[in-house]
Amino acid sequence: MRRASFFVAISAVALGGCVERTMDVRSNPPNALVFMNDQEAGRTPFTRRFTWYGTYEVQVRKEGYQTVKIGSPVIAPWWQWVPFDFLAEVLPFHFQDSHTLTYSLKPIQESQETPDELIEHAQQLRERLDYGKEGPQTRPAPKPATRPARKTAQG
Repeated sequence: MRRASFFVAISAVALGGCVERTMDVRSNPPNALVFMNDQEAGRTPFTRRFTWYGTYEVQVRKEGYQTVKIGSPVIAPWWQWVPFDFLAEVLPFHFQDSHTLTYSLKPIQESQETPDELIEHAQQLRERLDYGKEGPQTRPAPKPATRPARKTAQG
């Protein structure tokens, strides 16, 4: 009897179903370079398999366009939640979970400022950062954190 139940359990696992998880990544315009969690994933459009659900840190880059940096959530379907996920893996059915991530890139607008104007603007920003909005201010000297040692009769 034990041998038969063991054989049935092994057969159920061997003949069990599986879950195929795919992610379609697209961009407008196409042929943008995609990084997911700081690793190069490919050029759009592409499809890849994935294992883990959660939020992917995505960067989409293309020359002449602003880089998109965004956290893209990939949420598990209900049949991948505990305890249902065990059944999805063991039952003799094939499950497919597809997610599509689409990104729109904006063209970089050419600056109307000359290089000299850009340098002047940068210097103004540096001064504002160094001095605050009010300009340079005198600040009182900080008080010491400890008191000077007391003189004793011996020293």
